[in-house]
Amino acid sequence: MQKFDFGNKMHIHFIGIGGISMSGIAELLLSKGFTVSGSDSKESDITKRLESLGAKVSVPQSADNITDDIDLVTYTAAIHEDNPELQAVRAKGIKAFSRADILGEIMRNYDFPVSVAGTHGKTTTTSMLSEALLHAEKDPTISVGGILPSIGGNFRVGGDRFFVTEACEYTNSFLSFFQKIGIILNVDADHLDFFKDIDDIRLSFHKFASSIPADGHLIINGEVEKIESITDGLACKVITYGCNEKYDYYATDIKYDALAHASYELHHGDKVLGRLKLSVPGVHNVYNSMAAFIACELLGLGFDETAAAFEAYHGTDRRFQKKGELNGTVIIDDYAHHPTEIEATINAAKHCPHRTIWVAFQPHTYTRTKALFKEFAAALAKADKVVLADIYAARETDTLGVSSKLLADEIKKNGTDAYYFGSFAEIEKFLQQNCINGDMLITMGAGDIYKVGESLLS
Repeated sequence: MQKFDFGNKMHIHFIGIGGISMSGIAELLLSKGFTVSGSDSKESDITKRLESLGAKVSVPQSADNITDDIDLVTYTAAIHEDNPELQAVRAKGIKAFSRADILGEIMRNYDFPVSVAGTHGKTTTTSMLSEALLHAEKDPTISVGGILPSIGGNFRVGGDRFFVTEACEYTNSFLSFFQKIGIILNVDADHLDFFKDIDDIRLSFHKFASSIPADGHLIINGEVEKIESITDGLACKVITYGCNEKYDYYATDIKYDALAHASYELHHGDKVLGRLKLSVPGVHNVYNSMAAFIACELLGLGFDETAAAFEAYHGTDRRFQKKGELNGTVIIDDYAHHPTEIEATINAAKHCPHRTIWVAFQPHTYTRTKALFKEFAAALAKADKVVLADIYAARETDTLGVSSKLLADEIKKNGTDAYYFGSFAEIEKFLQQNCINGDMLITMGAGDIYKVGESLLS
């Protein structure tokens, strides 16, 4: 697309401006002096805020909103070709670009753009890095996939030097991004409604890494399987990390407190940098924090200020988030919706005081459940007891012959008690009758299973 220069003020129209990520970009461009208009299906607190900042917001969407003075239009993945505004854009010949394209071009205007990629851990790692930059008063611009309490949302408009964002591989959207520092946390089979297989996913990550310029850096988990398929032939410098001294940075002497928060010694080559203490649980966050630490070091932050920021970071919403206690049962909510994430969350829970670990899981999409059926069963079987809700369909309509009842049967084959119920009300009643003092209940999934825990607590 055309060079997107902060000095070239344009009129940009957002189709779907009320979305949480689109609204953040709109607010950023308003702060830079751009003329911003947009539309959405309904009015909201987000659209009202944008209007207070100077945006013209139209409700509902209509072809009449596409006026001749618009220079550029951006739209979300949820907008289809039959949208009346997008049809008017096409008819008028106005340039239209996806959210990922716009965000990628915006990143070119920053001195230090950082993209955090990987199948799991993007939100936590982006948040850790963001917290460290905020703690060091670097005034970063931030785009994160969860609600970060310290910025009161998922987007922060900062100065023109540091830009930190999550970079999702789904539909290859992260290939539109521009970064001087790229992070790859892990590469697992996921989004198989788009990718053909794991090799196709690795190819996508290789393309992402290849987009980092020669004066940039790729920070990558050294334990990624077939790492050479991602790192071979790159122009940028590659930095690895892991729990083995063969990597550039590595952790030793990992210890956990009663809440499963880890602390560890961080090494760089033969040098011990110091001990990092985390306030988020599990060994997976040791890996996430190493990636964030390396990025902080590249951006000029010292060990002590980064360590202090990491210890002060207590997580984002829906990432092993304690919701409360009911009759002595601790209720946790977690966004995990992939077998690797599920296993990591359950393993973290095992470091916490508990009698029985219950997982109330809601699978997310039929495609993912069918493609990773055996893996889901094996991961969930690591809990003591599993309760399954119906599959959250999201964008899908074809069940592909898979169901939560079938998944419950498969979990039982792995030796773990599993129960399926067709409604949240039945799940809540069962959990009320069976969770006892000292148990831990984790509501888990990317859909609306969190409502079960909130309902129990209410």
